[in-house]
Amino acid sequence: MSLPPKHFLNDPETLVVDSLKGLATQNPQLALDEENKVVYVPTQDRSKVALICGGGSGHEPAHAGYVGDGILTAAVCGSVFASPNSSQVRRGIDLVENEKGTVIIVKNYTGDILNFGLAREQYAAAHPDKADRVKFVIVADDVAVGKTQGTIVGRRGLAGTVLVYKIAGALAKRGASLEDVYSTAQWVADHVGTIGVGLEHCHVPGTAGNQSHLGATEIEIGMGIHNEPGNRRLSPVPPLKDLLPQLVDFLTVTTDPERSFLPFKNDGSDRVVLLVNNLGGVSELELTGVVGEARRALEAKGIKIERVLAGTFMTSLNMPGFSITTLLLPTAAEGKPDAASILSLLDEPANVPGWRWSAGVSPTAAHQITSGAKRQASAVTQDDRPHLRAEDSKAFIGAIERACNQLVKEEPEITRMDNIAGDGDCGLTLKAGASGVLRNIKSGRITGDDVVGSIIAIAQVAEEDMGGTSGALYSIFFSALAQGLQAKYEGAKTLSPALWSAALSHALAKLYTYTRARPPSRTLVDPLAAFTEALAETHGADVAKAAKAAADATLLTRDLEAKAGRSAYVEGDRLKQERVPDPGAWGVKAILEGLLGQ
Repeated sequence: MSLPPKHFLNDPETLVVDSLKGLATQNPQLALDEENKVVYVPTQDRSKVALICGGGSGHEPAHAGYVGDGILTAAVCGSVFASPNSSQVRRGIDLVENEKGTVIIVKNYTGDILNFGLAREQYAAAHPDKADRVKFVIVADDVAVGKTQGTIVGRRGLAGTVLVYKIAGALAKRGASLEDVYSTAQWVADHVGTIGVGLEHCHVPGTAGNQSHLGATEIEIGMGIHNEPGNRRLSPVPPLKDLLPQLVDFLTVTTDPERSFLPFKNDGSDRVVLLVNNLGGVSELELTGVVGEARRALEAKGIKIERVLAGTFMTSLNMPGFSITTLLLPTAAEGKPDAASILSLLDEPANVPGWRWSAGVSPTAAHQITSGAKRQASAVTQDDRPHLRAEDSKAFIGAIERACNQLVKEEPEITRMDNIAGDGDCGLTLKAGASGVLRNIKSGRITGDDVVGSIIAIAQVAEEDMGGTSGALYSIFFSALAQGLQAKYEGAKTLSPALWSAALSHALAKLYTYTRARPPSRTLVDPLAAFTEALAETHGADVAKAAKAAADATLLTRDLEAKAGRSAYVEGDRLKQERVPDPGAWGVKAILEGLLGQ
């Protein structure tokens, strides 16, 4: 996979400044030195220690998103993935001049260290009486880089840096001394570790489109935040339950001479802060799944998690990846800083847009998260409804299985259609329903010996496994079909074609009370109505004719104006140009073809 070279911007050359202006608009407590790309707090309390950070842009909300009450006093921003020069940094130091001193916090990248370091030395040369009032903290939390590989340059600075910002910033706000703020920041930097993983590299605005760095089934562990390659690649992409234990091993290992960066005891006494960071392109849905698996992987090693932070803290533009960070808390025997103090500083509110909400307490015990409440079964039992059998139980089940397998087979094509004519989920929704029905057949819940009960079971599968609009429509239809069979059976023990036809007509009429869609509407109603009405004309005798009517109605949706359903929100000219049948209608066609074995 490769990310497209498309971005929302005016011009790549002005992107950073445009972004900083937007940030200052969002956060009125900030000021912007546009020439030097310095975001700072103009009303800072100059009786307190100031904190400066910075580096290349493209890692937002780091670094400027943390400037404000409770964390940083200023951030000096370079171009995308490029360090600011020393003159910019020197301007930042001057802007936060104060009575107590300044702590500069940078990630361990050569350009950042050189330019921020040079600015510090220039400041010291110009103000020899204040030379000891500018302290320097380098964060190198990447555990993917081995000790041999990093002998000279050291490890990279990653998302663990924001924990240094937060804890040191909260301490500075309390009015602590320069030495206390500096030593605490350094302690946190020495006890934090981060490991990242990505599906692909990011794309830098203004550059040519990337060629794919990773195969369609590959992920890379240990990727940096500037598109640097990682430590290893895995294929196929493992499920989170297998991936997260590997990442946790990178953080906690003490027997690997190339790593063992943090002094974990791995004896059940370790306590950590867990930070799960979105590198830019991961959905919130996936990220919270990562949180749960990270917790399980840490607790499996006997590590107690005292705080959980999750969200977008330090990105690599639009990289589809995430990182996990652990801050190993001090034991009682280690003395200052103590764990309670570190957690208290972490929990203090910060009035900045980059910092994410956190609970401020330890996570709920895993066994208490899931409710023990059971779904209440319906009061209606098998004895309360007619016991109708299929004329041929084996053929009944075989037809349903064929219909389900046909839907599974058609999923890629239905998804393709829905990516054009809808929201892209129709194929997977129908596949989920089909898979659920097949599981119920295997478990014996769907059987030809109890057709009404089987239809009710299919309705429940549609409700629970499919969900959304399609799930509701199918569930209503099959629930109404079960009602129709019971209302029309007139004492029969087996199901005749005429009874099926009458029940289908009943179900369609019931469905119409819940949807405004009527043929021709470019929805699943088109083939469903065509089939039901054609079947009624022969009192259920000519199923093949009814199925052909449904197929014809499905193909006609290619040229229909969308009046309802997902396609009603799609630009009309595109539908005409693509001539894609309605995906929901195609699903009905697939079901009918499967039932008939066509």
